[in-house]
Amino acid sequence: MGGISVISNLLYVILLFILLGTDDHMVKIECRAFFVFGDSLVDNGNNNYLLTTARADSPPYGIDYPTHQPTGRFSNGFNIPDFISEAIGSEPTLPYLSPELNGEKLLVGANFASAGIGILDDTGIQFQYQQRVSGLIGADQAQQLVNEALVLVTVGGNDFVNNYYLVPFSARSQQYSLPDYVKLLISEYKKILMRLYDLGARRVMVTGTGPMGCVPAELAMRNTNGGCSAELQRAARLYNPQLVQMLQSLNSKYGSDIFIAANTQETHNNFITSPEAYGFETSEVACCGQGPYNGIGLCTVASNLCPNRDVYAFWDPFHPSERANGFIVKQILTGSTKYMDPMNLSTIMALDLKLTD
Repeated sequence: MGGISVISNLLYVILLFILLGTDDHMVKIECRAFFVFGDSLVDNGNNNYLLTTARADSPPYGIDYPTHQPTGRFSNGFNIPDFISEAIGSEPTLPYLSPELNGEKLLVGANFASAGIGILDDTGIQFQYQQRVSGLIGADQAQQLVNEALVLVTVGGNDFVNNYYLVPFSARSQQYSLPDYVKLLISEYKKILMRLYDLGARRVMVTGTGPMGCVPAELAMRNTNGGCSAELQRAARLYNPQLVQMLQSLNSKYGSDIFIAANTQETHNNFITSPEAYGFETSEVACCGQGPYNGIGLCTVASNLCPNRDVYAFWDPFHPSERANGFIVKQILTGSTKYMDPMNLSTIMALDLKLTD
């Protein structure tokens, strides 16, 4: 697939809205579409349809979802795209691979996220998407749908956790020093975002990585001094500021605030340093898991399971709880420039509403 990862291949699916739309099938666009690209933090169930171990389709995943059933979300309930859909007044986006994503449901948008993918091919080469979006709306309306859509892109963590640090002397760590590896990721990510722009995306929220060294899985594997993994924290400190700088440079290039940086590392840091301030009893121990910090292995029916998910910042060894996801989206919606650069989602919606009046 080349050097840009599976995400770049998915971008052409949005283009199909334009290329395959015909004027014979005109359907009114009722609300802003929402497209999601990324990894398990934002996967709504695409991996349910793939041959992979990276899936969340069995209990106790989904225990606090309205149906109390696993949905493929790596959460006890709602994840970040669910809360954003609610905020923009849209129905939750369906997984692209879901057979239910057809007809007018396509106009709501789609979730293309897949657990395990990253910026580089290392994390995404095993995933292929074979379904196609058939022509539903005319070319003009399709272009309008893409131009007015909100896009969320959440990748990067797997490129560090799975590719660079998972095993000692990994191929990538032997090939690149950490600073050079960060530069590689930023360079490849920039190509992906430029493709999104070329396809017509004009409001793209890009999340940084969280404090990767502080998740329960890393505490369980690497904690030697009672704290977070120093190396993974160093990676986050190098990567996130360069990501913001790259987004700012793209906005300067295009002469508009196309790309919005969400500082999810800072939001997570709040939970980790002061969990009690957010009503959490712990930000170290996962609700579901086993071993130290409940950070070893997968969350399964055989795992330890906390009785009250609301007091845990982490649901499983890697993923925030539903309540933590709600706090993350609250910062996306209303956070200051400390969290959102150059503006938050509420400001985006107000500006875009003014432009359409």
